[in-house]
Amino acid sequence: MQPRNMSMSGVVDLAAVKAAQEAKAKAEQTRAQAAREGGTGAISPADLVIDVDEAGFESDVLQRSAEVPVVIDFWAEWCEPCKQLSPVLERLAVEYNGRFLLAKVDVDANQMLMQQFGIQGIPAVFAVVAGQALPLFQGAAGEAQIRQTLDQLVQVGEQRFGLTGLTVDPDAVPGGAPAAPERPAGPHDGLLEAAVQALDSGDLSGAVQAYKNVLNEDPGNEEAKLGLAQAELLQRVQGVDPQQVRRDAADKPADVQAQIAAADLDLVGGHVEDAFGRLIETVQRTVGDDRDTVRMRLLELFEVVGPDDPRVIAARRALARALF
Repeated sequence: MQPRNMSMSGVVDLAAVKAAQEAKAKAEQTRAQAAREGGTGAISPADLVIDVDEAGFESDVLQRSAEVPVVIDFWAEWCEPCKQLSPVLERLAVEYNGRFLLAKVDVDANQMLMQQFGIQGIPAVFAVVAGQALPLFQGAAGEAQIRQTLDQLVQVGEQRFGLTGLTVDPDAVPGGAPAAPERPAGPHDGLLEAAVQALDSGDLSGAVQAYKNVLNEDPGNEEAKLGLAQAELLQRVQGVDPQQVRRDAADKPADVQAQIAAADLDLVGGHVEDAFGRLIETVQRTVGDDRDTVRMRLLELFEVVGPDDPRVIAARRALARALF
C-alpha cells in the first residue's frame, strides 16, 4: 500500500474523515474480539519495539495502525546518527507504555519501503495512523523535540481516530498476540456503529441521522458531536462544483452563503486556517442575522477540526475580537 501524507495537526479531507471512522470501528472490533476470547489484550514491553520488513509491513504497520499510532524508524547499520537516535526512540516507546508502537526498518534490506516513503536520507522517522502516513522528522533530533512530536501524535491518534493505545503488562510473555485494550461496550455503541456503516456505504443522510439519534439520548457524547459535524460537512459539499463555488465567493464578497460554501470547501481541502479566516472576516463585515449565521457555521467547523487544535483556539480568540 502506497503511504499517503497526512497532516498531524488535523487537516480535514474526505479520505481522512472516512479513515477516522473506519479506524474507530476496527479498534472497537479488536477490543470486542479480545473480550470474546477472554484474553487480557496485554502485551510485553518488549513487544513495543518491532523489526519490520517489506513482507510484514501490511500486517505489522498498516493493520496495527488501526489500533495504535505506529512510529517508523528508518535506519541502517552504517548510519552513525541512527545509532544515537534509535536507542532514544526505543526507550521512549517503553516509557510511553503502549501509547505508540515503534517499528524499525533497515533501509539496506528494504529499499522499496524507503522509496515508497520518499526518503532521501536517514535517520528518518515517520508515523502511520489509521493507515495514513505522515513525516515526523529527519536527521538527529533532541529528546525534548521528540517528546513534543510524540505527544502531538498520540493526541491526534486519540482525538481523531479513537486510538487508545495498547495495554502493557510487564509480566506478559514477549511475542504474544497483541490486541487493543478491552473496553466495556457503551450504551450507544450500536448507534455509533450504524453511523460508521452509513458513512462507509456513502449514506451521508443516514450517518447524520444516526449521530443525531445518539445526541438525542446523550447530548454530551463527544464522538457523536464530532461525527455529526463531519458527516454534515461532507453532506454539504457533496455534488457541488468547486470552481463555481470559488468564483461566487470571489465575485460576491458580501454574499454570506457564498462565503460559507467556500469555507466548507476550504476545510474539506485541508485549508483550515483559510476557512476560519474567511468566516471571521465575514463576521466582521456583517450584522444581525447574517452575522449569527456565519458565526454558527464557524462553530460547526470548529467541531470538525477539534476543540484542542491550536488553529481552533486561535480562531476562537479572533472570533471573540470580531464580535466584541
